[in-house]
Amino acid sequence: MGEVVATIKVMPDSPETDFEALKAGIADVIPKGVRLSGFAEEPVAFGLKALIVTVVLGDLEGGTDPVESAIASVEGVESLQVVEVGRAL
Repeated sequence: MGEVVATIKVMPDSPETDFEALKAGIADVIPKGVRLSGFAEEPVAFGLKALIVTVVLGDLEGGTDPVESAIASVEGVESLQVVEVGRAL
């Protein structure tokens, strides 16, 4: 079984969202067997920023669905989108 790297763009529900709290909330709900690789912030518009979450997970059936569900459950998350999925090197 190989590993894949997924990049997920998380949109907060407000421009005033505390990104440190959002990062901590996401880190707390990442499913077992999934490794959180890092966070980045990306400006969107009018002071709104997106949080870019990178995770490494096994190449299993269901793909990123469990990770997406977990992140969507975090308070302060308005929406999310898987931007990229590729094989881990």
